[in-house]
Amino acid sequence: MKYSIEEQVSLIERGAVNVISREDLIKKLNKSEETGIPLKIKAGFDPTAPDLHIGHTVLIQKMKHFQDLGHEIHFLIGDFTGMIGDPTGKSETRIPLTQEDVDRNAETYKEQIFKILDPAKTKVVFNSEWLGKLSSYDFIRLSSQLTVARMLEREDFKVRFENEQPISIHEFLYPLIQGYDSVALEADVELGGTDQLFNLLMGRDLQKTWKQEPQVVITMPLLEGLDGVNKMSKSLGNYIGINESADDIYGKVLSASDSLMFRYYELLSDLSAEQINKLADDMNEGLIHPKEVKKKLALELTARFHGLEAAQNAEENFENVFKHGGLPEDIPVKTFPGGGDAIWLPRLMLEASMVQSTSEARRLISQQAVSIDGEKVQDSDCNMPTEGEILLKVGKRRFCKVRFES
Repeated sequence: MKYSIEEQVSLIERGAVNVISREDLIKKLNKSEETGIPLKIKAGFDPTAPDLHIGHTVLIQKMKHFQDLGHEIHFLIGDFTGMIGDPTGKSETRIPLTQEDVDRNAETYKEQIFKILDPAKTKVVFNSEWLGKLSSYDFIRLSSQLTVARMLEREDFKVRFENEQPISIHEFLYPLIQGYDSVALEADVELGGTDQLFNLLMGRDLQKTWKQEPQVVITMPLLEGLDGVNKMSKSLGNYIGINESADDIYGKVLSASDSLMFRYYELLSDLSAEQINKLADDMNEGLIHPKEVKKKLALELTARFHGLEAAQNAEENFENVFKHGGLPEDIPVKTFPGGGDAIWLPRLMLEASMVQSTSEARRLISQQAVSIDGEKVQDSDCNMPTEGEILLKVGKRRFCKVRFES
């Protein structure tokens, strides 16, 4: 399908916070159309954690928009910069990753992004390919492009400097190196979160120094979590992980507020802006219930990460559990050795893969979000006898049958 320039700009600008500049973007799109050469779209990810949540996919979804428009996607894994440590938003020097951390997390990233992007049309690149070849002379030349005063304009560095907190010299290199990535790739457009604006603009500056046409910078918002207030974060427990079960993703999307729902539609859905606006109008006119609108989004996002059949099963499970008071059809079963000493409940929850840590288990128990055989657990320090079978429920959607066998 061929898109007009106006249609391309409309899709690209959807949900974006900054487009620097719109005029440059239109010029690049016109040039691409005239020459038949797709634009090079760059977005960088430091492999600092192995698991993504849907907040991370806001940027990947924007990359998909460019991919759908026929442009060339460069998914840049910052294996070189990851070993420096991104100082953005940090109040102290970040501990650099080891090469083993980088390699392991990078492989996981690649597996996850291709749930959204077309692997046949995506170039996965590592910035060590060009940064590892730079000489000492090259790094000195690169460092000469920026003054200390300019670097201290960055809010996080400014705050740390004023509070007399340490700033390592290598942290000053990070924005320069990220900017040099754009030079190496000759990027036409770079995407990033709003917290990356300083670094993205650095790419424009360096491209001018290297006599390249400066890239267009597009920033995307940091997605609010399920609480509707704070940025989506695993530490706050307000996230939807893309590697979570289909039942969890489906149920968590349905738990979002009505106002947050359309925020998620705008930033995450493959529906067009016109289709989303029609859903909103129909809901406001009472032609469709808000729950049905939310179910459409839950089904779409669950299918994206688990396939349509799993998403439809998750929908049926949800209806069975919450509408009809039943239990999911496919409750996982975990078997443990029985007849021994009692096991601490948070430890059991962790070993049954119901939580990611015992501290998360304790927090959920204190919130009365954990039940055993239908009874809410009151004491986070309780121990469970290792005999028989129990039905463990965490939150509204996670079930597990725990069996102890001698």
